[in-house]
Amino acid sequence: MRQLLEKCAATSLSSKLVAHQKDFFTKMVVDAVMLLDELLPLNMIGVKKVTGGGLEDSVLIAGVAFKKTFSYAGFEMQPKKYTKLKIALLNIELELKAERDNAEVRVDSVEEYQSIVDAEWKILYDKLDILHKSGAKVILSKLPIGDVATQYFADRDMFCAGRVVEEDLKRTMKACGGSIQTTVQNLSPDVLGSCETFEEIQIGGERYNLFTGCPQARTCTIILRGGAEQFIEETERSLHDAIMIVRRTMKNDAVVAGGGAIEMELSKHLRNLSRTIAGKEQLLMGAMAKALEIIPRQLCENAGFDATNILNKLRQRHAQGGIWYGVDVLNEDIADNFENCVWEPAVVKINAITAAAEASCLILSVDETVKNPKAQQDGPPGGGMGRGRGRPM
Repeated sequence: MRQLLEKCAATSLSSKLVAHQKDFFTKMVVDAVMLLDELLPLNMIGVKKVTGGGLEDSVLIAGVAFKKTFSYAGFEMQPKKYTKLKIALLNIELELKAERDNAEVRVDSVEEYQSIVDAEWKILYDKLDILHKSGAKVILSKLPIGDVATQYFADRDMFCAGRVVEEDLKRTMKACGGSIQTTVQNLSPDVLGSCETFEEIQIGGERYNLFTGCPQARTCTIILRGGAEQFIEETERSLHDAIMIVRRTMKNDAVVAGGGAIEMELSKHLRNLSRTIAGKEQLLMGAMAKALEIIPRQLCENAGFDATNILNKLRQRHAQGGIWYGVDVLNEDIADNFENCVWEPAVVKINAITAAAEASCLILSVDETVKNPKAQQDGPPGGGMGRGRGRPM
């Protein structure tokens, strides 16, 4: 199964900019898809791009990695590595917020005002104290974590990151377990995530937070390295294609030979079948058979081959029973593409042919053209003077 998936991914990457590194990326793509759960959700594969380094410096992390978030003073004192830790995932703002923004407060003395300020501090410190007592070593929040909280956690040997992107937070939850909390009350052990190792490391010019050894690693992160930004973007698009092909193959494990082989075989069958029909349908089926030959013809033209010569060879070989023979782009000839591992998921071909047939039917069903007579009128000869349609100034 794994070899089949690797061959499908390699076929997809062969025509891309990263073709020279296809062996390296093929293994990475297959590993990434196999880490997902049975539904194979695409958003559980995170792709992070870091400029600098070579393409083969790219890594696949069986867990979550995201760029270090904005942090306040005090983060330097926080440890940058933990093992066997608990993680609290929050959707709470841990900042000192003046309640006067939310409510009108009337006071008669300075002492009363002071008691309000003290209450605001107490609310924040109570939250921080609960988080500390929960046993969590890493605090991740979708909302900001302010300087007071950062300093508080640093003093207690804890790590925190605020303003974590929601997608990254959900992926962390998927990998490490636990759940995202909207309150710090009742932080029981089952709502905390856990993982073997947390580390903050330098990748290129960026700092990255890595969670590895996750118990429920149903997600992964690909960190792409490379020179120019456009090149990394192109690499990401190439990997996306390969990932989609591997996912499709895992869901529907029927494959057919590519390179125009399946189109030539279908064309042969339709042409033979059309000759057994007496009516006008014979012409329609013959036209459909001819249309399917456009795929191998286009492949030949794209590769700079003599399309007529190659197609004649293919017709002869398919007539002799060579089902999987298609265009061999590397040797300017025809070859058994199933043996050469030029494969495509059968469901992709079925969808493409179905969509093309439906589009043809739609075009044929349009038997009248709607036209707007006013738009067809010509303006006055010579264009006239003035603005627009010859209107005077």
